Amino acid sequence: MKKALIVWGGWEGHEPKQVADILAAALCDEGFEVEISDTLDAFRDEEKLRELDLIVPEWTGGSIEKEQLQPVLAAVKSGTGIAGLHGGMGDAFRQETEWQFMVGGQWVAHPGDAGVTYTVEIVSDDPIVAGIEDFEVTSEQYYMHVDPNNEVLAVTYFPDYGDAPMPVVWKKMYGEGRVFYSSLGHNAEVAAQEEPLTIMTRGMKWAARAM
Repeated sequence: MKKALIVWGGWEGHEPKQVADILAAALCDEGFEVEISDTLDAFRDEEKLRELDLIVPEWTGGSIEKEQLQPVLAAVKSGTGIAGLHGGMGDAFRQETEWQFMVGGQWVAHPGDAGVTYTVEIVSDDPIVAGIEDFEVTSEQYYMHVDPNNEVLAVTYFPDYGDAPMPVVWKKMYGEGRVFYSSLGHNAEVAAQEEPLTIMTRGMKWAARAM
């Protein structure tokens, strides 16, 4: 049985507990054994993290101690998967550039705040997005600084800020560990929508080497 750890907290506007519960239920449905924690101290035990198949951070903003951060980085480098969504992974621990390097991106703006309806364009035939057509979502539309080495699976566009596609969903490696990220999932309502949840569930499985 695959083992996953979900750690939630940070800015409450993203409804981290509710989103963590949605992700935990999705993983349990896929046969995972899931532990949920509301403290970053869950990251202190590097040996335990190395024995996991998947880490799912759901912690927007905040700060993290070196003794909490380093075990996560080391575990992922050694092969533990990590997957997250929206600010819970893409806007966590803003002062920690190595975290951002691992994730492959960092949130910088969401023009229009949470009231934007935008299109998510699928740009890959990867199994994580296979069979999913382009779709619309009303949420925060994340403008991010991203690693050009990411394998991008879906994008969106900001007409007022140029013509470049902005990555929404990607996967990458950090050492031996698989990293998956989706900028969808502002709150529980968005995270539970069919396309975002399907993509996130498949991404978590991919990061855990379960697909």
